[in-house]
Amino acid sequence: MTAAAPADGRADFDFIYGRWRVHNRKQADTSDPECHEWVEFEATLEAEPILGGLGHFDRIRAETFEGFTLRQFDPQARVWRIWWASSTNPGHLDTPLEGSFTDGRGRFNCDDVVGGHAVKIRFEWTNPSADTARWVQEFSYDDGATWRTNWIMDLTRLE
Repeated sequence: MTAAAPADGRADFDFIYGRWRVHNRKQADTSDPECHEWVEFEATLEAEPILGGLGHFDRIRAETFEGFTLRQFDPQARVWRIWWASSTNPGHLDTPLEGSFTDGRGRFNCDDVVGGHAVKIRFEWTNPSADTARWVQEFSYDDGATWRTNWIMDLTRLE
């Protein structure tokens, strides 16, 4: 018999394990606050647990890029930290976002510099069913007064 994971948030991302089809809708240049052109494309994502369930990684592959996400749970702080790297920015690991889930909605934030602009970044994760999930990225260039969605990923489970 396997003991249940503590109810401290460490299992909140367990839904992501497996293989997914990902429909992406994103601004053509997320580093440009004036960009209004949107592109859509398909990708696949595979995610698996590491560190005894206190973390996981996923690998996303599209026709034009490959990306890697590392998520780790801090049981003392009860928060997740999320790092991103991609083939579009070789040799760079983005500033980690930090946050947690409340009522089935994960919210994660950080301050960073993107395209030479100081920006607040926000990710939001939802998992409306066992076979679907959604990730939304928003940037704020005015210290959080307004937010602009620049990337949406709708995931559908493959297996």
